[in-house]
Amino acid sequence: MKLIEAVIPPERLDAVKEALRAAEIHRMTVSEVQGLSLTKGEEGLEGSDYAPRLMLRIEIGVNEGFVRPTMQALLQEAQGGKVFVIPLHEVVRIRTGERGPEAI
Repeated sequence: MKLIEAVIPPERLDAVKEALRAAEIHRMTVSEVQGLSLTKGEEGLEGSDYAPRLMLRIEIGVNEGFVRPTMQALLQEAQGGKVFVIPLHEVVRIRTGERGPEAI
């Protein structure tokens, strides 16, 4: 099991959702976040300006067989941002008590 976390530009959300739906990924959490990065042309942190930008963070818990299709959908449609793949040690569906891959 993996947690795939992507930070994408907000204008790409609809395209990303459609690509994920086509890959049979139907559950995700979307949050508004603020990304901070150095302005272009700056070489170091000292005295550099940070440019805040509204971004969206998408979190998707997937079983092993869905990691590659999820990544392909994100890479195809996000057109900016970052993707993180994080091991999931335990998942529990609160409503039913299911654990592990069945809870995803």
